[in-house]
Amino acid sequence: MVVITAMAQHRKTENLIIVTLDGMRWQEVFKGVDPVLMKDSSFNQDKEGVKQKFWAEEVTDRRKKLFPFLWSVVAEQGQLYGNRQFDNKVDNANPHWFSYPGYNEIMTGYPDTAVNSNDKILNKHENVLEFINKQKGYVGKVAAFSTWDVFPYILNEPRSGVYVNADIDTLKFKAPGLQLLNDMQFLTTKPIGVRPDIITYMAAREYLKEYKPKVLYIAFDETDDFAHAGMYDQYLGSAHAEDAMIRDIWNTVQSMPGYKDKTTLLVTVDHGRGDKVKSNWKHHGSKIEDAHEIWLAVLGPDTKPTGEVKVPGQLYQKQIAATIARLLGMHFTANHPVADPIQTVYSN
Repeated sequence: MVVITAMAQHRKTENLIIVTLDGMRWQEVFKGVDPVLMKDSSFNQDKEGVKQKFWAEEVTDRRKKLFPFLWSVVAEQGQLYGNRQFDNKVDNANPHWFSYPGYNEIMTGYPDTAVNSNDKILNKHENVLEFINKQKGYVGKVAAFSTWDVFPYILNEPRSGVYVNADIDTLKFKAPGLQLLNDMQFLTTKPIGVRPDIITYMAAREYLKEYKPKVLYIAFDETDDFAHAGMYDQYLGSAHAEDAMIRDIWNTVQSMPGYKDKTTLLVTVDHGRGDKVKSNWKHHGSKIEDAHEIWLAVLGPDTKPTGEVKVPGQLYQKQIAATIARLLGMHFTANHPVADPIQTVYSN
């Protein structure tokens, strides 16, 4: 491990929580519920319910209704990137604009064009969680919980040694809470084809409490699945619930010795979705012109509280992997090129 000396002297971050919201558009994050989509009966079974819960005339009020944690805590104490209304851009560097290529880019820092399917193929590229898991003090202290069952392949669990719990993996742990969640995930309904995000989240939270990982990755999936199904009301409902889960995990770590004021939270997304053609909000991929547009939020003791970034800028998804490592005072190197970190999210 190569430690950045200046960071090692001043860095407060000892733990990381990483969260991804699959296919969550920047448009809703920064502008709240879309008035056109909200009024379209073909996308909403309960238009009035959506309006009552999420609508407000002012954009700043709308987005806070949908994402209260992001806009009441992160916006005040952390940083948010990707509001293209201010020409502040975060983009995929990979040309495919769907999930496996996006998660590969997030975790490896290498937007390999050959990573071009969602098939269950073990990723040949070393990822940053794997790298961290090899470092002194972090061995066996890195874990990932995902709703989507492709993550053991994306993170190459057999090679990396990172514990990856995905979809309905059996939770082989002694903690009573984890045993209960294991029963629940097999018995619950599965409206998106895999276990609900709440099961993924609760398993991750109880694992955190019981086993004290130093790096925990939580990958939600419902937003993407409900979007593909054209269910805008459910997409919004899942986004709102995931914001509440992010609040809960933040409050949890802030209540735990060893984590309080020593943990950084990073929230991002694998790809965007369509918007210029409103019906394309359901879709993504290289043929959907808006689908490379993503966003990023960071909150932690080494991140200056600049809030929503309202100046022009260009960041890329490929920079996230090195940023994750740098927040822990590490320099991520791998058997492939790695993009430079985002220097504005950590103190030098």
